[in-house]
Amino acid sequence: MEVFEAIQNRHSVRSYLSDEVPSEKLVRILEAARLVPSAGNIQPWHFIIITDQQMRKELSKGRYAKFLVESPVVIVGCGDERASPNWHQVDTSIAMQNMVLTATSEGLGTCWIGSFNENQVKKLLDIPERFRVIALLALGYRRKTMDLSSKVLHFFRKKKKLEKIASLERFGNCLYNK
Repeated sequence: MEVFEAIQNRHSVRSYLSDEVPSEKLVRILEAARLVPSAGNIQPWHFIIITDQQMRKELSKGRYAKFLVESPVVIVGCGDERASPNWHQVDTSIAMQNMVLTATSEGLGTCWIGSFNENQVKKLLDIPERFRVIALLALGYRRKTMDLSSKVLHFFRKKKKLEKIASLERFGNCLYNK
């Protein structure tokens, strides 16, 4: 799958089959993160792969993270704020976006999760103090059903048109001649 096709096909998946993610796919997804450029080439990230049912249940306690319990893999993205005080969040986020696009190209679904209590996650996973939890990433094979709330959300909140999100030279200048 070409990159732009993966971008077009990618969406947040909140319902997963219990099928295991093959290790070769998981390694490829992690390699996609490892290869990301970072500020000063510091590579301030660390990723924790969670497959244990009980740990996924603990991670699913966030308000919008209930479905993590059924996702066969959860990747916890951490950024080392001591190694890269100004860029750990950006660099780790870029690496995680590479994971999302690679997972899509591998036929897997993902959902980026920001709904978590950082202190609880750090305690559960023994994450050192110098690391910040940037995001959680649900990963697995998509269950073909879409819940009603997702259908309603996508019906009423369509993607904005390009001219609403981009300007030429200065904010508000038309991006292209009509």
